[in-house]
Amino acid sequence: MKTLRIALWTTAAAAAVVLVAALLYVTVGSKAGSIGGPFRLRSATGELVDSVSLKGKPYAIFFGFTHCPEICPTTMMDMAALMARLGDEAKGLRIFFVSVDPDRDTPAVLRDYLAAFEPHVVGLTGTPDEIAQVAKEFRVYYRKVRLTGDDYTMDHSAFVYLMGSDGNFFDVLGYQEAPDRALAKLKRLIETDRKGSAL
Repeated sequence: MKTLRIALWTTAAAAAVVLVAALLYVTVGSKAGSIGGPFRLRSATGELVDSVSLKGKPYAIFFGFTHCPEICPTTMMDMAALMARLGDEAKGLRIFFVSVDPDRDTPAVLRDYLAAFEPHVVGLTGTPDEIAQVAKEFRVYYRKVRLTGDDYTMDHSAFVYLMGSDGNFFDVLGYQEAPDRALAKLKRLIETDRKGSAL
């Protein structure tokens, strides 16, 4: 039974990656203004986080879930490695992890999960309707996939969305994008913010 569950999880994760790759052109090819929008969610520590309060500094935002077998932990490890490479340049760059599985991802679960990765990642959650609205704003795909019994997984987009200090879409990091290319994107995001602050 355990082997079957692992196989089902792996198949679902692989299907999600294929679907995300198919959607990559559509998402990145969209006009920048169509990605991102107003939202309000609650952090894993209880504070309200909204899009208005985030303006002023760039941030990265990822949509996933804590029971994710591959995409989410891999992405969080990749982001931790990128932040380490950025060093002091990363000051002011915030990372948010929005759960698309609010039924299981309580604030406490999110806190414990993210503590194992990049310590500056802030977990965000909300009601199913609030999550659906944020996902719509960011053109994020996700859906529940039943496994065996009451078990389930979530198919979801695998992009890390990069948002400028003005609150507008800047770029995306693809799933397991080449580290040097991903690092260059983050540096451009940070540099753009510095230039804007200097005006």
